[in-house]
Amino acid sequence: MKEPYELIDHTADICIKAFGKNLSECFENAARGMFDIITDKSEIENIGQYDIELEAYDLEQLLVDWLSELLYLHSAHNLVFGFFKVNLDKKNNKMFGRVFGEKFDISKHKIGAEIKAVTYHILEVRDKQPRHVQVLFDI
Repeated sequence: MKEPYELIDHTADICIKAFGKNLSECFENAARGMFDIITDKSEIENIGQYDIELEAYDLEQLLVDWLSELLYLHSAHNLVFGFFKVNLDKKNNKMFGRVFGEKFDISKHKIGAEIKAVTYHILEVRDKQPRHVQVLFDI
């Protein structure tokens, strides 16, 4: 089975390309990859649930907003997530995401790279085969 995402070498930052059978799954796998970077692939329990509804002017902005919202929840509330369910309305550039995770616990989770921001540099949302999204994280 193909990996759900791959890391792409980029000077001083981390780029991720996430795949899926549809764009919703690509968004989920981008989030999974982001938290694997943050927690160095630590196991995360699905203790808490958070719902996220977003609307943007295009799918690229929606991807940035989605990952930025998750990054905000991590930074502001010390949360890490391990399970993601995304429903995209591509026609209206809306999404509903449900994420599951827990508080970051240094005795349980490894410290990976600190992601400062989700950037627009080399941002890509591709809705034809091979479907993928690509995003660069400022670390």
